[in-house]
Amino acid sequence: MKFNKTISNTILFFFLVASGITYSQNSDLGNWTAIELEYKFNKKLSFGLEEQLRLKENISQIDEYFTEISTEYDLTKNFSIGAGARFIKENDNEGKIQGNENHFRFQLDAAYKHKIDQFSLKYRFRYQNKNELGISASEGDYANQHIRLKTSIGYNIKKWKLDPEFSAELFNHFKKNEENGFDKFRLSIGTDYDLKKYGKINLYYQFEKELNTSNPSILNVIGLKYKYTFKNK
Repeated sequence: MKFNKTISNTILFFFLVASGITYSQNSDLGNWTAIELEYKFNKKLSFGLEEQLRLKENISQIDEYFTEISTEYDLTKNFSIGAGARFIKENDNEGKIQGNENHFRFQLDAAYKHKIDQFSLKYRFRYQNKNELGISASEGDYANQHIRLKTSIGYNIKKWKLDPEFSAELFNHFKKNEENGFDKFRLSIGTDYDLKKYGKINLYYQFEKELNTSNPSILNVIGLKYKYTFKNK
């Protein structure tokens, strides 16, 4: 009973935050939709291919779409490392120079997970590096880098298929000729629905806010992801 009350209060907090940010002049509503195919080579090694479309400006404009390839290797039962590369088509509709831009991003991950009773906890450290293609450093394009720290907690509710998961992530930005430091954070709440042999569906709400700025932008995201896993026989 005590835990159920905690869950209810946490969900209420998220929705109070969501309702409050609606009145911000610098807030937006986005939609992220993704399809991922995962290939499990063996118990330790897996590969992924993902296509994602992101919408912005109250889900009326394309923000970006990308293809991502990734791999993950379990060093132990609880600790894993991973890497990924993302090819991005970005819709820049602000400023003097507008249009579609091509970007490349890669990331390196280290993650640890464990369980405490019915709780599942995950911690992820990520380094990411992003560049616009076709523009050199001499033309002013320097690598946009982030260190990201993410913590997730899930709870297994008995006889219930839609187990909740909450996560919080902090972004530390560094780029040449720019002010560096913590620049945004994310909070999310979501759930997975297992379709058994037909894959898995993930539905989530995400709140993102800029840090260390006088007029922070706020992004609310409604996300939907379908994932199908192949196993090496």
